[in-house]
Amino acid sequence: MSSQTLPHSMTYIEIAQPGGPEVLKPAQAALPNLEAGELLIKVHAAGINRPDLLQRAGQYPMQPGMNPIPGLEVAGEVVALGPNAQGFKLGDKVCALTNGGGYAQYCAVPASQTLMVPADMDMLSAAAIPETFFTVWANLFNLGQPVKGDSVLIHGGTSGIGTTALMLSQAFNMKAYATAGSAAKCERIRELGGIPINYHEEDFAEAIERHTQGQGVQVILDIMGGPYFERNVAALARGGRLVIIGFLGSAKVKEFNLLSILAKRALVTGSMLRSRTLEEKAEIAQALHSHVWPLLAQGRCLPIIDQVFDLADAAQAHRRMEEGGHVGKIVLKVV
Repeated sequence: MSSQTLPHSMTYIEIAQPGGPEVLKPAQAALPNLEAGELLIKVHAAGINRPDLLQRAGQYPMQPGMNPIPGLEVAGEVVALGPNAQGFKLGDKVCALTNGGGYAQYCAVPASQTLMVPADMDMLSAAAIPETFFTVWANLFNLGQPVKGDSVLIHGGTSGIGTTALMLSQAFNMKAYATAGSAAKCERIRELGGIPINYHEEDFAEAIERHTQGQGVQVILDIMGGPYFERNVAALARGGRLVIIGFLGSAKVKEFNLLSILAKRALVTGSMLRSRTLEEKAEIAQALHSHVWPLLAQGRCLPIIDQVFDLADAAQAHRRMEEGGHVGKIVLKVV
């Protein structure tokens, strides 16, 4: 293993016990050990994501081997290379999708899930890319399979996922509708090139029917789950794809007539990013490098930063996300 001179310990954020934001506490630990193919990143910034909140509350399905330290995306500097880690050198400025461990001064990540920071981008913005862009590409684009000219519906249009999906939809010439719960958030959706639907003022399925003259949308990216399921299917075009990536409403559908899926030849699918294999995540990283990194280098589709908190204030960052007023990404500043 090649490395710079490194400290013996680091500060990280511990989930002291399952609970509210107050259970997030700074703690000390040894630096991570590197496995084959891994890089050690000195973390400059880390993104906050909804799965972090679920993990903190004890509601995330943690699998054996998953890192108990929260944090699914980081940006920083490569300071050590594990055996057979390829494609990077010491000192490289990178951002990475982690397998956990991002709320820390140092984080071990597979090289295959790491990308160079786009030209002229600061670390705070770079830390807001991996989890969100990996998720949107894997689900909206890989599973949803939209083509130029298709219409898509994005639920939670001002979240990190939502703003990213809106910007990429615009970049790839798709018409994007997006839901939000306030006039201010709807205006932000409009600024990003989307057509907003205020779910407090109108039923989104009825709005889609009106906007599309009854044709529906080809793809729906859904974070709500059960309560939206019937209306999501109603809003799909014939042969449309419903891609479920979250269950903020519920993971269960109480009653549903399956005939409506058959009548539309609809596809219902979804995925969890963290449980994908290393090979699958590597494929997504390469797709982002090929299709999205050129856009970022042109200054397009740049992540929207809502607020930045110091690492020690991770609890405040979680409270900000739980309040629901944020637009775009919440980021922890580590260096």
